[in-house]
Amino acid sequence: MADVRAQLHFTSGALSFGLEMFGDHIAEREGYNEHKGLDAIRFYLMNQFGWLPRDVNAMSVEEMRFLLAEEMHGWTLPIEARGSYPHLDRKAWESGA
Repeated sequence: MADVRAQLHFTSGALSFGLEMFGDHIAEREGYNEHKGLDAIRFYLMNQFGWLPRDVNAMSVEEMRFLLAEEMHGWTLPIEARGSYPHLDRKAWESGA
């Protein structure tokens, strides 16, 4: 049971890390100077949908990932970031898991 829980938390952390890296991708694509990672995602969602900061800040990373799922389709982590979770195989990163 502990192994299953450990794997769940490991995978959850990897997904959060991937979302943050996608935020860096958005920041570069949109030309943001100040916002990176999750801040870039929040800023993007505010601009894209006209939501207030309080609304976007109340979202969980799972909700943000859901909202960006279509945009994230086909995106993969930069090669230099993949080594941050060495026990997760390359196919898992490329599939977004």
